[in-house]
Amino acid sequence: MENKTKKMITAKVIKTEMNKSAVVSVERLVKHPVNGKYIKRSTKYHIHDENNKCSVGDVIKIKQCRPISKTKTWVLVEDQG
Repeated sequence: MENKTKKMITAKVIKTEMNKSAVVSVERLVKHPVNGKYIKRSTKYHIHDENNKCSVGDVIKIKQCRPISKTKTWVLVEDQG
């Protein structure tokens, strides 16, 4: 059997109003096709936070996992502060 490595991302917590869940934002730089400038783009992910450890503004590491609900496919790995 192959051990596939799961994708890991560093993200910033935006909302923690749900129980055992949080919403995080991941920012990336994308080069504009015409003028060549770099533009910030962001994506929101719903993550599973089993112990409700996250708070708004924290920078955390998340890992891709099996679907937990309709929108949650990421799980909290570690709280970096």
